[in-house]
Amino acid sequence: MNQPTLFELPEELETDRPSRPPGKGTPRLRCANRRQVVFRAAALDDLLPDDHPARLIWQYVDGLDFGPIHEQIRSVEGHAGRTPADPKILLSLWLFATLEGVGSARQLDKLCTAHVAYQWICGDVSMNYHSLADFRTAHSEFLDQLLTQSVATLMHEGLVTLKRVAQDGMRVRASAGAASFRREKTLEDCLAEAEEQVQTLRKELEDDPAAANNRQQAARERAARERQQRVQQALDQLEEVRSKKKAKDRDKARVSTTDPDARVMKMADGGFRPALNVQFATDTESQIIVGVEVTNSGSDQGEMSPMVEQIESRHGKPPDEMLVDGGFAKHDDIEKVSAPHGKTTVYAPVMKSSNPDIDVHAPRLNDSPVIAQWRQRMATDEAKEIYKERAATAECVNAIARNRGFWQFPVRGSPKARTIALWYALLHNVMRAVALRAVPVLPRS
Repeated sequence: MNQPTLFELPEELETDRPSRPPGKGTPRLRCANRRQVVFRAAALDDLLPDDHPARLIWQYVDGLDFGPIHEQIRSVEGHAGRTPADPKILLSLWLFATLEGVGSARQLDKLCTAHVAYQWICGDVSMNYHSLADFRTAHSEFLDQLLTQSVATLMHEGLVTLKRVAQDGMRVRASAGAASFRREKTLEDCLAEAEEQVQTLRKELEDDPAAANNRQQAARERAARERQQRVQQALDQLEEVRSKKKAKDRDKARVSTTDPDARVMKMADGGFRPALNVQFATDTESQIIVGVEVTNSGSDQGEMSPMVEQIESRHGKPPDEMLVDGGFAKHDDIEKVSAPHGKTTVYAPVMKSSNPDIDVHAPRLNDSPVIAQWRQRMATDEAKEIYKERAATAECVNAIARNRGFWQFPVRGSPKARTIALWYALLHNVMRAVALRAVPVLPRS
C-alpha cells in the first residue's frame, strides 16, 4: 500500500526490508559504567540487613561491662595522648572475624575498609593491624570472664544445667615448623648467637643515640631479644621433654626455637606436626562450651580431672555426668572426680582386651570400688545410650570450630594460644545463645 511521503525515497528503500531472524544481530544490553560520577546518600546503618550476624554480635558486645579494659587505657580526658579505638569495636571485629574464619590481623585491617559488615562495626573509626593484633592477645583474663558470664547467664535462664558435659581434645597446628626443633647442643649455640646479636644491636644504639628513633633499628633489636627469650625458654623446657622419653632416647629430645611450648603430635590425618592440644568441655543439652584449656600434651590422659575442677571453679558446681572417650579413661582421674572424692559420674568406654575371653566390664582384683562401678556401669544399655551424646556434642563443637578456620594458631606460646581458643569458645556461645533463645523453653515435668 502506497503512502505519501514528505520526501521522495530512493527506490531501494521503498522495497520491503526482509525480517531479521530472531536471535541474530547485536544485542541491546545495559553495560557497566564505573566512571560515572554519582552521589549516593546512605548511612552505614542502611547498608547492613537487620538480621546480619554483625548486628547480633554488636548487640551482645554493647551490653558488656568494659571497666577492666578502660582502666588500662592511659589516654584520658583533659590530658595529652592519642585517642584509642573503643574496645567495643575491637571485640566485635574479632568476634565477627572469628565467625567468618578470618585469623589474620592484616586481613582484618583490609576488610575494615573493603567489606560493608566490618565497616559497619567500625563506624568510620580507622583501624590498623598492630592495634588489632595487640588487642586479640592482650585481654585473656577479660575473655575468660566473658566466657564464664555467658554460661552463668544461660544457667540463670535455665538453658544450661551442667547435668551432662562432654569433653574432647583437638590437635591444632602450632605456629612453628618441624625444622625449628633443636637438640640441647644446637640450642646452646643458638642462645649464644642470639645473645651476641642482642649485645651488638645495643652497642650500635649506644654509639649512635639517634638510631633509637629509627623504627627499623628498634624492630631489629626487638626481634633479636624475642629470639633470645624463645631459645632460653626452649632450653628451660628441654628437661621436661627429656623426662617423658625412654632412657635410651633422652639424648634425642628436641624443642622448637620458634614456639617452645609446641610439641610434635599425631594429627587427625595420621601425620605428625608441631601442635597444641585444645580441650573443649560442652554442655550436651545446649551445646554451650563451659570449659576451655590448651596443653602441649599429645595425649588426653589426665585432662578430665583438671577440666572438672575448672568447671566447678567457673560455675560453682561440677558437672553431674562427664562424657569422655577412651583416651581420657585414666583410673586416677575417674577416682578423683567420682564419689566419694567428687560428685561427677564418669561415662567412658572401657579399654578392650586382646584376649576375647576376658570380660572387660567385670571387676578385677586390683580395682577400687569406684573403678569396679565404672566398669559395670559401662556394660549397661543405659550407659551406652548416654555415651552416644558425646560424639553429638563435643565432636560437633570441634567440627564447628574447624569450619571457622581453627586449624592453626596464628600466635606462639600456650598463653596466647589459649586466648585464641577463648575467642572461638566465646563466639560459639554467643551464636548458640541466639539459637537457644529463639526456641521457647518447655517447662520441665
